[in-house]
Amino acid sequence: MSLFQKQENRLVYHYDAETLWIEPWGENSFRVRACKQAKMPEENWALLPVEEVPCQISIEEDGAKICNGKIYAQISRHGKITFYHQDGRVLLEEYARNRRDIFSNKCSALEVEAREFKPILGGDYHLTVRFESGSRNEKIYGMGQYQQPLLNLKGADLELAHRNSQASVPFALSSLGYGFLWNNPGVGRCVFGANLTTWEAVSTKGMDYWITAGDTPAEIEEAYANATGKVPMMPEYAMGFWQCKLRYQTQEELLQVAREYKRRGLPISVIVIDFFHWPKQGEWKFDTTYWPDPDGMVRELKEMGIELMVSIWPTVDKTGENYQEMLEKGYLIRCDRGVRVGLDFEGATIHYDATNPQAREYVWQKVKKNYFDKGIKIFWLDEAEPEYTVYDFDNYRYYLGPNVQIGNLYPVCYAQTFYEGQQQAGQKNIINLLRCAWASSQKYGALVWSGDIHSSFESLRNQLAAGLNMGIAGIPWWTTDIGGFHGGDPKNPEFRELLVRWFQYGIFCPVMRLHGDREPRQPQVGTTGGATCRSGADNEVWSFGEKAYEICKTYLEMREKLKPYITEQMQAAHEKGTPVMRPLFYDFPKDAACWECEDEYLFGPDILVAPVLYAKISERQVYLPAGETWVEYWSGRQFDGGQTITVPTPIEQIPLFLRNGKAAW
Repeated sequence: MSLFQKQENRLVYHYDAETLWIEPWGENSFRVRACKQAKMPEENWALLPVEEVPCQISIEEDGAKICNGKIYAQISRHGKITFYHQDGRVLLEEYARNRRDIFSNKCSALEVEAREFKPILGGDYHLTVRFESGSRNEKIYGMGQYQQPLLNLKGADLELAHRNSQASVPFALSSLGYGFLWNNPGVGRCVFGANLTTWEAVSTKGMDYWITAGDTPAEIEEAYANATGKVPMMPEYAMGFWQCKLRYQTQEELLQVAREYKRRGLPISVIVIDFFHWPKQGEWKFDTTYWPDPDGMVRELKEMGIELMVSIWPTVDKTGENYQEMLEKGYLIRCDRGVRVGLDFEGATIHYDATNPQAREYVWQKVKKNYFDKGIKIFWLDEAEPEYTVYDFDNYRYYLGPNVQIGNLYPVCYAQTFYEGQQQAGQKNIINLLRCAWASSQKYGALVWSGDIHSSFESLRNQLAAGLNMGIAGIPWWTTDIGGFHGGDPKNPEFRELLVRWFQYGIFCPVMRLHGDREPRQPQVGTTGGATCRSGADNEVWSFGEKAYEICKTYLEMREKLKPYITEQMQAAHEKGTPVMRPLFYDFPKDAACWECEDEYLFGPDILVAPVLYAKISERQVYLPAGETWVEYWSGRQFDGGQTITVPTPIEQIPLFLRNGKAAW
């Protein structure tokens, strides 16, 4: 009996207890699944269903081959998979060191399997999948958001789990010409080592990944977007400036800020009501003690041309009005041991179970009645990881299964709660702000920000890498807290310098949002409801001194002028999955120096941004990609590409270069 079978459009390999499937999943792409149980798991996870793609399958005595456009895979009779580009180059090769094939040059007494299903007694499997590391010069990008400054992730050790400020989005783009999605929402680990690459799932029923081949990064990225989904078209208002702070404590305080922006003639598109505007967590409504007339507030803001965004938390206080009903109906995350508390910030709480469709509908109906029906159309979906006081990933259990097996799916389902509710209510071009994402979050209108980060230049450098890698990981809508979240004092000269440099960088992010928990904290305005959570210091553009204000004003006006250009980039993100901000190599893959550059980027195809990432520097080096002419925005000086130049960095300027001198604004 043959080890191989052709089942319609699928190549099947069976040996002992293992069944392996390789099948086309979009052009130039394969989905690869394996398990050691009677039936292959059916979930698609991040992947969209696809129409059948023609492929060629051939089976020989010593192995089998499947071809799909620019990629083909070979499986030896001993089960080892190697992926090739159509030109014969090896893209990715499984790492196996055993004696099953004594004639292989990889024959070894180590007895290390490429696909290791280690049984969990009485349960499923701890899965490890190993690949050869490829070329020592390989570069890896994507994988989501991690708080470190590395753009190239070759050599990195990454936790496949979500935390506050960490979003695991396990899609990797390789300089060797392939893209790889680890299509498993469980907790795990990935190491892009010098000797081998390993992917691990702590607990799973099967192996599932997707691989594509492309001749350019853009081709790979577009294939991935086709496989997992694309963002909606961003609404026009979202491309402007968003004003936010922790936290406006009353309705009148927020309206006074909005009125002041208008009095000064400053552009503003969105203003934000942050957390604890509610009586208790999980009640999803305004506390009328401090927000007495939400309908009138929304009406006045709309008359000023400002959209209102409202913070939503998934946490439910045990003493709140909805807790008992949600408990009885099974709408809450469960704990396998200890008391049922996930987060103990301002109350003993547990999160609603966003993986449960009935729980999603319950929460949306509360939100629709208390916010959406009042004219609020954009939501800040905070705590989206979800955040736990203690990240004991093995302690939590969801409707879809244990956290260790499916937990990374939570932010996708959280975004889905609102997207589908808003869509059913007739809203178009939906965008909501989330603190986390997983693969496919983008199709639910997820704008991701980088979480509760520190106010420092070191943190700013981390965000540059995070934003670019999130774009490569398929999340084109991304932003940060301008100025950082923790530790900034508006009166401190050092913080003012940081704020200005971050503000300049924020202009050239997909969404521009000023936020932070500034020091010193303000007194409480009351003793009931959310008022127990104190507000930080002022965080408006005029809060950081006159010099900083004049600089910020200049850049606010620049952002407004950029809107037509930003609209073009959002259209490309919507139609093709193109990252709005991206590394230089995305547009210049044949320029080797662009693959080495980690401290500048392109905002769309025509604006090169070189942010100032260190304090008190008067100049910095900028590499200009080869094959184009670049015009320095501030001076009008023209430079040939393919060289590194030194430019001045006065506090008023962020280095900007226009491709071929195109007038982007």
